[in-house]
Amino acid sequence: MTTVLTPASPLTAADRCDRCGAQAYLRVVLASGGELLFCAHHGRKFEPELKKIAVEIQDESNRLDGTAATATTDER
Repeated sequence: MTTVLTPASPLTAADRCDRCGAQAYLRVVLASGGELLFCAHHGRKFEPELKKIAVEIQDESNRLDGTAATATTDER
């Protein structure tokens, strides 16, 4: 049997943290086949424990470092 790994889809605003309900920036795939979603805060908080049980961690928290969106002159 061949296992094909497909890239995980990007997290969206609809993906919510399983701990607090904020927007999720981390997807943790578990060896048991399940997955957990975490905001950046809870992802950092639980990172040591998650690394012990995760098969894969998709971390998109770098998206938080972007510059804030501003309206152009035409949009004002």
